Amino acid sequence: MLCSIAVAQQPAPPATLSLDTIVQSMEKAQAAMRPQASYQVIREYRLSRMNNSKTDSRVVAEVNFRPPASEGYTIQRYSGSSRGPQLVRDILDHEVKRSQKDKEGSAISRDNYVFSYLGEATLDGQACYVLMLRPKRTEGDLLSGQVWIDKHSFLVRQIAGEVGKTPSWWLKKLRIKLEFADLEGVWVQKSMEATADVRIVGAHTLTSRILDYRRQNELAASPLPGVTAVRKR
Repeated sequence: MLCSIAVAQQPAPPATLSLDTIVQSMEKAQAAMRPQASYQVIREYRLSRMNNSKTDSRVVAEVNFRPPASEGYTIQRYSGSSRGPQLVRDILDHEVKRSQKDKEGSAISRDNYVFSYLGEATLDGQACYVLMLRPKRTEGDLLSGQVWIDKHSFLVRQIAGEVGKTPSWWLKKLRIKLEFADLEGVWVQKSMEATADVRIVGAHTLTSRILDYRRQNELAASPLPGVTAVRKR
């Protein structure tokens, strides 16, 4: 769900960088962090009804990235409702298609978004610039919301907003939050939370997190701190 930017003519407050400088620095940082080698992540997905702590379905998927434009996945296992793995397949199928086509069309850049400056905030202990995102087109991969940009690296740490065009008639609203982190020099999506208002059956929440991460030709995994790794059998 990465998107693009056209800089709004709104001045940033004194004692900070200009909006144009922040956006340019972010685009440059993102381009520099594009992975050159293949890597793999193990993701855990959980589907539940809104305001219900019980998980309806749990899915563990292996997702493989092979730059510059190849991606594949395998559902390793699941429990609970079969709706979970079907939804995860739909999401990962969409990721594969997007990686093989026009990634730039959904990037956080001036091609896709108009930015405005909102202020500064601390996220996971890191100082960030907070910008508002307004998509230039109504598309399913572009969000109306906010982006948190690390003040030191200028990499995107979080995106949160509402999808302008839902992918299905069954979804009345779809709000997404994506969090990113550095894993051994690769900037990856650390977690995801999607809340959908589904017609007839009500609101549901789908979350994902990384359980394990591997670089090309590595056998030892490097999981995120505090997370128990899941090994491929």
